[in-house]
Amino acid sequence: MTTVTSQDPAVKAQPSSSVSARANALADRLEQGARALAAFASSLTDAEWQTRGPKDQRRIGVLVHHVATMYPLEIQLAQGLGAGKPVAGVTWDDVHQLNAGHAVEFDAVTKEAAIDLLRRNSAVAAAAIRALTDAELDSAAPVSLNADAPLTCQFMLEDHAVRHSYHHLAAIRKVLGR
Repeated sequence: MTTVTSQDPAVKAQPSSSVSARANALADRLEQGARALAAFASSLTDAEWQTRGPKDQRRIGVLVHHVATMYPLEIQLAQGLGAGKPVAGVTWDDVHQLNAGHAVEFDAVTKEAAIDLLRRNSAVAAAAIRALTDAELDSAAPVSLNADAPLTCQFMLEDHAVRHSYHHLAAIRKVLGR
């Protein structure tokens, strides 16, 4: 980090960074959500960890693991938008199929494994977000999941990677009534 100095003694030195303030704020929000999900998941009993949700019958443990496993894909899609590349050929049926396959494969995931993956993948995701420029965050391209609407990289991050942990944490709390 460099420091910008002024000849005016009334102006204090201000740190300068190449990290976009917007990207940093997005990364901070992703990290806050991941920490909240990890903290709540850590407090679950074994019975709570095994509880199934009412919508698609995925276990709570699977949902925590799901958030962790989706970060790399969500970041990849956002980075593509940041480079001006469309998200093409991806449907909600594809997403539901991916989620169903994940639920079967990781039905018996342990709390320790899921939380560890959540911590690791959220840290990598946050670092990737911090590497984005404001121009990349503003870049828009068609997204097939949203009727080919031209969406920005920032919107994709906010609607997927950043929101994901908050969304599932709220759903888990609702299922458990706490």
